[in-house]
Amino acid sequence: MMHSVTSTARFLFSRATRRFGRSAHGSSKYASARGPDLDALSRHIILPSMPVTDEELARATFQDRGLRMARQEMWEELSDHIQEADHGRITTPGGESAAMLLAFGARSDVVAVVEDMLHDGAAPSPGGIDALEAVAQEHPGAYPIQLVVALAHIDLAWAWHSIPAAATLEGAAERCAAHAGRADDLLSGQCGLALDAPSLAAAQCALLGAAPDLRDPRQARVADHFEDLIDLDPVSPRHMRALGAALLPARLGSYAELELEARRTAARTGATWGAGAYAWVYFDALALDSGALALLDPAFFVDGLRDILRHRPDQHTVNLLAAFCAVTMRDRAEVPRTGRTAQGALHDCLTWILRDHMHELHPLIWTQALHRPGAAPLPSRRALITEGRRTALRAIAAQFADDIAGGHSIAFSPAGMYLLPSL
Repeated sequence: MMHSVTSTARFLFSRATRRFGRSAHGSSKYASARGPDLDALSRHIILPSMPVTDEELARATFQDRGLRMARQEMWEELSDHIQEADHGRITTPGGESAAMLLAFGARSDVVAVVEDMLHDGAAPSPGGIDALEAVAQEHPGAYPIQLVVALAHIDLAWAWHSIPAAATLEGAAERCAAHAGRADDLLSGQCGLALDAPSLAAAQCALLGAAPDLRDPRQARVADHFEDLIDLDPVSPRHMRALGAALLPARLGSYAELELEARRTAARTGATWGAGAYAWVYFDALALDSGALALLDPAFFVDGLRDILRHRPDQHTVNLLAAFCAVTMRDRAEVPRTGRTAQGALHDCLTWILRDHMHELHPLIWTQALHRPGAAPLPSRRALITEGRRTALRAIAAQFADDIAGGHSIAFSPAGMYLLPSL
């Protein structure tokens, strides 16, 4: 019986290929002059929600460990943990580098104080970064410690460059350049390839954009730096996403370079991701700049999404891709005319991602698709979870509005998505 119900559901869902927000039944009890009442429709969706996920717990564990060791001045132990995570390519369930999360926790106190002061329009004291510098001098042969201090300088360079209130302070450009220069000094004697340390290669790539107003011959080698990093750690999608964002015209590249490197990366990582790397390289670039749709190959990107879920079918990745298709690729005024066909093709992938892969909702991923980091102060965690859940359910309701308005509920399970008669 379940097989029969599921087969019937898949036949019905194969017809559900409408755009986000399009009215399904104009005369239904859920419809209005502006389209269906998505909040009412969403009450007929049965989808377990995970306010705290394994991915969040893993990230918090590594970050908290790095923070605790730094506060307790357990620098040798921290160095060992970072090196072990690096060499073992240890990641969270969603693919985030444990080494980078440990390093983030270790420098987070220093960086947070500086960022808070700059947001308030006050010049920060150098005491925190000076204390980290003293630690680096005490451990000259430990690359993980040099990494932590270099990444702290990169974070501070970004803060001086990107926080609006910082620009009003005297010497802001010079402070930005000084932090980027010091990070370069710390990293120049370290080679991620030689040390088998992806974290070092990732830091070198992060440094390229730390002071974007300072034109440097290294910027001509952005793709080369990222090629080394991705070849060193091809399993991590984070490096490919960072490459795409770095190659945007507003940063260090162009749309043509973005398209070229997406194809080159896919060719090099085919054994690991199939066509997935093409989609990963474009993933953050499209979220930041819809103009990147102009040269995108939609069929290649869709093949990439399918290959990503074939290699990594976990629910974190499923939610990440579903939120991208539903929210990032929704029809927006800023999407250029030349990119609308590609945008529509990517948005339409939401149907098969939901139907074939999703059985658990991760609300914070959907919230992240709505908020650009640093655009505005974020509300409380509870509010973010509520917003993410509402966004996801409204997107699903819009996608299958006809079926819900026709008297069914939509249910999700590991066996697939199916229809239930509404009571």
